[in-house]
Amino acid sequence: MASMVQEFKAFALRGNVVDMAVGIIIGAAFGKIIGSLVEDVLMPPLGLAVGGVDFGGLFINLSGTPYPTLAAAQQAGAATVRYGLFLNTVLNFAIMAFAMFMVIKAMNRLKGPVAASAAPSTIACPECLSQIHPAARRCAHCSSAVARAT
Repeated sequence: MASMVQEFKAFALRGNVVDMAVGIIIGAAFGKIIGSLVEDVLMPPLGLAVGGVDFGGLFINLSGTPYPTLAAAQQAGAATVRYGLFLNTVLNFAIMAFAMFMVIKAMNRLKGPVAASAAPSTIACPECLSQIHPAARRCAHCSSAVARAT
């Protein structure tokens, strides 16, 4: 039991797990901000521009009985396709994806250019496959001659 607790502690305190947890928490908060931006800021003027339509209230009634609003149809228990809410969700996703793209792009710019990979510190001996220094002329393990690339 103590071993499992120690393993869990090592797992939980690794940097990647903590970074992931912070990312999830910030992502959830960021999602709420984007959701509010779509619902409270963007959709009202867009609805007004297309004739005073509330996108959240757009629906197709499948029951055959006419209802003046989505709320009335839901209260009556009518089957509805709420495509206005779907449009809001799609717009919410598009804005969220674009915002995340911009954040990642800015972070990559702050990181700077990716450094070129360094020359290997060891190479494999062609005879015994032991790791040897790249400048070695003979393998220290099997003493075979090592051809060096020039």
